[in-house]
Amino acid sequence: MNLLQTLLAFIVCLGTLVTIHELGHYLVARWCGVKVLRFSVGMGRVVWSRRYGPDQTEWVISALPLGGYVKMLDAREGNLAGLPESELQREFTRQNVWKRIAIVAAGPPANFLLAIVLFAGLYMYGVQEPTSKVSVQPTVGESKGASAAWVAGLRSGDQIMAVNGQGVKAWSELHWQLVQGVINRTDVQLSVERAGQGHYNFVLPAVLLAGLDVEGDLTGNLGLGMARPLPVVQQVIAGGPAARAGLLPDDLLLAVDGTPVADGVAFIEIIRGAAGRTVQVQVRRAGQELTLAMVPQGEVQPASKGGKDKGTVTVGKISAYIALAPDMIKVASSPPAAVAKAVQRVWETSVMSLKMVGKMLIGEASLKNVTGPLTIADYAGQTARAGVASYLGFIAFISISLGVMNLLPIPVLDGGHLLYYSLEVLTGRSVPERFGAIAQRFGIGLLLTLMPLAVFNDVVRLL
Repeated sequence: MNLLQTLLAFIVCLGTLVTIHELGHYLVARWCGVKVLRFSVGMGRVVWSRRYGPDQTEWVISALPLGGYVKMLDAREGNLAGLPESELQREFTRQNVWKRIAIVAAGPPANFLLAIVLFAGLYMYGVQEPTSKVSVQPTVGESKGASAAWVAGLRSGDQIMAVNGQGVKAWSELHWQLVQGVINRTDVQLSVERAGQGHYNFVLPAVLLAGLDVEGDLTGNLGLGMARPLPVVQQVIAGGPAARAGLLPDDLLLAVDGTPVADGVAFIEIIRGAAGRTVQVQVRRAGQELTLAMVPQGEVQPASKGGKDKGTVTVGKISAYIALAPDMIKVASSPPAAVAKAVQRVWETSVMSLKMVGKMLIGEASLKNVTGPLTIADYAGQTARAGVASYLGFIAFISISLGVMNLLPIPVLDGGHLLYYSLEVLTGRSVPERFGAIAQRFGIGLLLTLMPLAVFNDVVRLL
């Protein structure tokens, strides 16, 4: 069922983005008076087609969903002898260079516009998100080195109000600002409210952010996590270790073997490592503190590290549910504010994407950040299962990525054609056909080189 849902979510996502992109080309071509012969969603063999409109444009769905195209009346693609002059006037290469630039450039802005509409709708509707309140780990990683957040002065329970002057309310907004700080390699200024103590300002220095992977667990590697509620017992399963020890719903967990627990995650981590041995659990019940002896039951689970199979491991379970869900907030904006935020988000995401491309070209970012259709499909399925808001946000993000990618000056992409026409504007003559053919072959070769890399990275991620 998950596979079917993932496949459907992927097809809907990609089909929507390709349709919007090609619709941009189509509408501007019609506006410029160019005749459109075919509008195809997908590539390869045609599986469905219909003709509509005064020009009897063929609207097509093709077998391979990885792309699409708008085929215009074009002298480079066939012999136009015998066509009346009125038709020849609507041929693409006969248009002035500015019309050709407008037609070719129309696809990416259509994708950006779609992202703006989706983001603005989400911002106006408002979605439930974890707040920007944080938990802070003193140490991070196997080396047990001090975490960047702890060194900077952050402590569990701090509410981060702004990052580099940009207000944040929800965890996603906080994460987004941190990602930009890492990519820009600049200090990150944090404005914090600490319960009962007032306002503080902290700095995450650029040197502590250097080398962090924005595709990985960025906040976790900084020592930051979503603040969790107090570890209150919600349910105790009859007959389990917790029930036999006398644990009751509404008990507040204080410590295990003298080690204080700040939240349910910390408690669970201790219990997982205590399979088969007696632990002393200190709780507060109706204002009184009690100590309960319990023996977590061992359960064999697959062990994995870094996405690789590491055999099995035995973890402790006590058959009780502990409060884990973080504090939530519904973030909603007025229509003008939502549109402004959406435009800003699209701009920042586009700039971030271009910076990542630049860093990969000069070796400052890993080529593992190159992703392909398998990763897109996986995330499409995950976000679809998470809810409509998550899925629409994902479509908006991929729409931006598609727009940015098509603006890159690579032959066969929109950006490559824009480069040709820009040279024509500067020199006053079109690019020689021989040069264009060589550039086309280079562009196809580059894309065919990147595709295996993208698929390899996809497989590594999925496995």
